[in-house]
Amino acid sequence: MSTTTAAAPGPTARAMPGDTPLKREARSKVLRPILMLGGIAVVAVVSFSYWLGGGRVVSIDNAYVRAGKLAVATDVSGIVAEVAVHEGQLVKKGDLLFSLDAAPFRITLAGAEANLAQVALMMEAMKRDYSRMQRDIDAKQAQVQADQASFDRFANLVKGGGVTRAEYDDARFKLAANQAGVESLKTQAQVQLARLGGNADVDVRTTPQYLQAKAQVDEARRQLAHTEVHAPFDGIATQVETMQPGMYLAAATAGFGLVSSERVWIDASPKETDLTYVKLGDSVDFTVDTYPGRVWKGRVESIAPASGAEFSVLPPQNASGNWVKVVQRIPLRVQVVRRADDPPLRAGMSTVVEIDTGHTRHWRDLIP
Repeated sequence: MSTTTAAAPGPTARAMPGDTPLKREARSKVLRPILMLGGIAVVAVVSFSYWLGGGRVVSIDNAYVRAGKLAVATDVSGIVAEVAVHEGQLVKKGDLLFSLDAAPFRITLAGAEANLAQVALMMEAMKRDYSRMQRDIDAKQAQVQADQASFDRFANLVKGGGVTRAEYDDARFKLAANQAGVESLKTQAQVQLARLGGNADVDVRTTPQYLQAKAQVDEARRQLAHTEVHAPFDGIATQVETMQPGMYLAAATAGFGLVSSERVWIDASPKETDLTYVKLGDSVDFTVDTYPGRVWKGRVESIAPASGAEFSVLPPQNASGNWVKVVQRIPLRVQVVRRADDPPLRAGMSTVVEIDTGHTRHWRDLIP
């Protein structure tokens, strides 16, 4: 004798008092579309909520650490006397980096100072010489007056035979010669006065000759001072081995490099479509590939006024008929907020930048 056991009703066909198979089937047909529509509604609500909360943070992976760099050089030429730093050394602003042999520059400075003293003496001598010329003119003027009196007297006497014609002519020629001498002395005095700038009592330190000689002294002192090169900022010396004592260093030739340890920033190249809501001062979180899991803080410091392609040697030309639109990159700089326990950031490290624009979406944005 066989017995049959009824299967337990499923969750959509739970047994209820007075249930029959037909009723359970009818109830399942009603619940199935309700559950399907409910699931779709839940997905739509969740998606819409995610959309409303999204669009606030802009993520950029085309970003790298940058730092202030300097090719250490000087504007004078000479023999390297000393290299005061070594590879990787941390230096402070004002520390000596290297120096050139200063002996030739000291000799040049001594010559310029001697020339300046000589010019000062020469100008003083010119002032005294001008005073002497004035006295000579006065003396010559007195002589001319005496000659004029003698000539006038001889002119009256020669008519009556009191003096000979030869004596008369001698007086006349002597008067003319002394008059010409006075004019010559006056011309010389005018030339000397012009050399003094038109002022016989001029301060020699204000004359062009003195100022020119002083400029030579100042230039010699400047060149002597530039034989020692000091760090313009805190940084780390690099490629120091390229400079050795005894080598000749031409003016404006880089000796080695100095990378700033304080002036560090992030250069990012976001797409132009990512900058819709980005503005100066926006808060930034960024990570560095070298230090996974560590987050740095920063802020948007500047946004370039032109795309990177605008500064290329050969900017793209879009006048051809086969033009294809390409999304441009706009350089953006992030100021790094440093903390005491931060590990070192080295120029060139890869980073991922996330900018909090503070923008929130609204359902009205869906309306075209």
